[in-house]
Amino acid sequence: MVAGHRLVAGHREDGALFPEETKPVYASSHAGPYTRLALVSPVTNVLMFMATVHPFRAVRPLPQHVEEIASVPYDVVDTTEARDRAEGKPRSFLHVARPEIDLSPERGTYEDAVYEQGAVNLRQFVEADYTLREEAPAVYVYRLVMDGREQTGVFGGVSVAEYNEGTIVKHEETRPTKENDRTRHILAQQAHAEPVMLTYRDDETIHALVSDVQEQAPLYDFEAEDGVRHTVWKASAPDPLVEAFQNVDHLYIADGHHRCKAASRAAATLRQTEGSTSGPGTERPGYEMFTAVLFPMSHMHIMAYNRIVYELPGSPSDFLEQLARDFTVVRDVNDPVPAQKGTVCLYVDGAWHRLALPEPSGDRVVDQLDVSRLSEHLLEPRLGISDQRRDANIDFVGGVRGTEALAARVESGAAQLAISMYPTGIEELVAVSDEGSLMPPKSTWFEPKLRSGLLVHDFAEDVPDDASVMPAI
Repeated sequence: MVAGHRLVAGHREDGALFPEETKPVYASSHAGPYTRLALVSPVTNVLMFMATVHPFRAVRPLPQHVEEIASVPYDVVDTTEARDRAEGKPRSFLHVARPEIDLSPERGTYEDAVYEQGAVNLRQFVEADYTLREEAPAVYVYRLVMDGREQTGVFGGVSVAEYNEGTIVKHEETRPTKENDRTRHILAQQAHAEPVMLTYRDDETIHALVSDVQEQAPLYDFEAEDGVRHTVWKASAPDPLVEAFQNVDHLYIADGHHRCKAASRAAATLRQTEGSTSGPGTERPGYEMFTAVLFPMSHMHIMAYNRIVYELPGSPSDFLEQLARDFTVVRDVNDPVPAQKGTVCLYVDGAWHRLALPEPSGDRVVDQLDVSRLSEHLLEPRLGISDQRRDANIDFVGGVRGTEALAARVESGAAQLAISMYPTGIEELVAVSDEGSLMPPKSTWFEPKLRSGLLVHDFAEDVPDDASVMPAI
């Protein structure tokens, strides 16, 4: 079987189940610096790669300092918001995730000085008297509680090789600017500062092990300023959880496509560095894995990822009139949140309007998504936005901000059109991933968000001192 070919363990390539009496067997696959565990099909004799979770030596806050350090992820705030949140908080992890806040506001977000400042801030965090480095690699359990709903996952390292091969499956296209930005941060800081969020099909063995870990005293237990409670436990022994994930065929990227891609690109750059060595107690250099929190699908909650358009081809009133001639449009609606799949709400010309999306033209799962239908029938033909990865005329707003924020962007004159979406379902996400398709960028917004700065993966010891790790991108 070629690397990257996805095959669900327990199934043949033609989709038929293995006979009940046959049992897959384990084998090792070696590729460069990696050792990969795989299943060998007793029917087809092909390799079926499985997910692996790696313990890592985290750099983490002392418990008494965790609340002042833990911050929102880099991508839920812009520079101005990050600067405001970090005001008077010198230990906030936003100084690492958003280091431009420590420079003059006149500085551009992607200037070399920003990445250099990020490296300085990360080293200060690692060496500070308010953090510690674990003596031995470990895995953790991380629970978030938002509005009474619990979401509990396993916090560990995942493999760059598995991302490259497709065992860690993406569902969304990425934007080159953000890819480049996160890659440069990883290379400059020599660390994976913020974890990604992955999901997997529910597994009772993993669920039981996670419950056992939660019987222990937590490392951290605090409520953030937004009301979300964050609790972290350290597994007393990592092996049971590591072994349990070897029965999981795929991990699906939920939140963090750009960080996954950046981890892969950074590893490729560092892999070429002469004299790279493995870190103490590891089988591979630290940059060959990145941190993630792995949640069962039943725990995941997806909100809408809304859109704004800066410029319309004509006046807002003319645009609305044209839409009303070509689509089913209900004007001046009181509820700007779509009540069902197949509808969007538009804020244009001073009011909210509801538009029914035409039926999809394709048969794939990805074609059925509202984000795809919006692109096919409105963004591309009406607004000329054919590449949402690169087009500067479109931007994206997480559903957690509410529709009031969308209307405010238009009323302020910053944009001319806001689009309120119906959220993509978790089953749709997995189905799109399984069929090998990609959604348009920014198709899913997950809540609650992980806090940054709790468990940091520092791999600087695996990078030669004379290595150049800041290439211009």
